[in-house]
Amino acid sequence: MSDLVSIPCVLMRGGTSKGPYFLASDLPRDLAYRDRVLLTAMGSGHPLEIDGIGGGHPVTSKVAIVGPSSRPDADVDYLFAQVKVEERIVDTSPNCGNMLAGVGPFAIEAGLIKATPEVTTLRIFNVNTNRVIEAKICTPGGVVSYEGDAAIDGVPGTAAPIHLAFIGAAGSKTGSLLPTGRPVDIVQGVEVSCVDAAMPVVLIRAADLGKTGLERPADYAADRAFMARLEAIRIEAGVMMGILDAADRVIPKPVLLAPAAAGGDLATRYFMPHQCHTALAITGSVAVATAAVTPGTLANGMVQPGALPVDLALEHPSGKLQVRLARRPDSPEPAAYILRTARRLFEGSVLVRRSDLQPAGSLRDAA
Repeated sequence: MSDLVSIPCVLMRGGTSKGPYFLASDLPRDLAYRDRVLLTAMGSGHPLEIDGIGGGHPVTSKVAIVGPSSRPDADVDYLFAQVKVEERIVDTSPNCGNMLAGVGPFAIEAGLIKATPEVTTLRIFNVNTNRVIEAKICTPGGVVSYEGDAAIDGVPGTAAPIHLAFIGAAGSKTGSLLPTGRPVDIVQGVEVSCVDAAMPVVLIRAADLGKTGLERPADYAADRAFMARLEAIRIEAGVMMGILDAADRVIPKPVLLAPAAAGGDLATRYFMPHQCHTALAITGSVAVATAAVTPGTLANGMVQPGALPVDLALEHPSGKLQVRLARRPDSPEPAAYILRTARRLFEGSVLVRRSDLQPAGSLRDAA
């Protein structure tokens, strides 16, 4: 018997994130065992994830688990797992809209969904947030296409467009768009807006923390006093939002807001939560944009958008991210529409040491 266990997976870029995509049927059903598999596969517990396929950064230490859906309103189920880099922790409390961009192409090429000519529309049930997202994938001739003219900031070159519609995203984890019942709260002496739409976030004016909101991500990491204060605000706001164990989870995510400086509508700095994102999370952009059209929030006061539909350009360290908010007949809340791209990078199997996995024998042995 080999001392390695082979698990099929596909490495994909989804939006501005990257990680392995697994079929749910190829992973253990037992959650604790499944998480041990993911930790070992990614190399969690080392800053470079040197003994696994993780990239040593939160945006490249992500996992998508996909399978057929038993729900009548969805085609596939998608579970997102954030595998922490230096801590051996798997957190499935948030969603990731960037990794979501790769779910449609992966599901079609895995045979979970039959492609239609030109464009395939599928509904993805996000297990993390109990919400359905609609995805439109380019499938000329019934085959997934990755080539195209769509460009997104934070990714070089162009690719085929993937259109995502976040439907009924409010209350993804807390059950309410404004979990505290108020558009503005005072936390640690600072005004914040606690918003839950696709992702629970804590919105803070950068100036209130002595920042411009235009700094490079590395500048925030170097300011330890600032990061400690931001974490204290995040944890206290999380408890107010009903996330009582916020200190041990990656939600809520803190977001700094500042006046736009590059032709957009609002400048953002999104934290994951202990590092500043080099771009902007899709779920975070949905939350910020939704807050911008919600009366009384900090974002609303800084943007003051007109009536729906409205297009908002959110600036981030790598450029801009465009979000359209519009009404839909199938939802009482505005849906958020976002353009993404994805690319299939590598397909095969990840090998994990059998000695790291207990109990053994549930997975296929490597040849």
